[in-house]
Amino acid sequence: MNQKPSSPAPEIPAFLLRDFQEIMADMAQCCKERSQFQADRFGLLEAELRCLMLFGDERYLTSKHIARKMNVAKSRISKIVAGLVDRGLIKRSPDPDDSRISLLSLTPEGQSLLTQVTAYSREMSRIILQFIAPEQRVAIIESLGALRTSMKTARDLLE
Repeated sequence: MNQKPSSPAPEIPAFLLRDFQEIMADMAQCCKERSQFQADRFGLLEAELRCLMLFGDERYLTSKHIARKMNVAKSRISKIVAGLVDRGLIKRSPDPDDSRISLLSLTPEGQSLLTQVTAYSREMSRIILQFIAPEQRVAIIESLGALRTSMKTARDLLE
């Protein structure tokens, strides 16, 4: 899977590389600020918000699964989960197949908060898209999808 492209890529002008890097850095900063703002709004740490959002349509998650998705050590996830358990947003249940594993699920309060967070996030996205001309929206979404795919491919090539 870690293969280089078979044909040489055309040279990319330095100004495009520079502009791309600046835009990506600015977008990453905007996303980080948005995530922190959203976490503050709901009285959570940013990592707790990211963890909560992983549940989405999932009924149960394990600490190992959350650690993999958040790309952090399992010991860090234990602290994040403990904070969410203390707030009554997540509960632990023993796995019926393996008592060494705890299954994590949202409490009704956690589900309610996740619903609020999801609605708020959807509204923020709607507002952002309002600032883009209607005739450009589809092209931008398609371009962002292509960018995401390229970023994942580059990550796999560099691993």
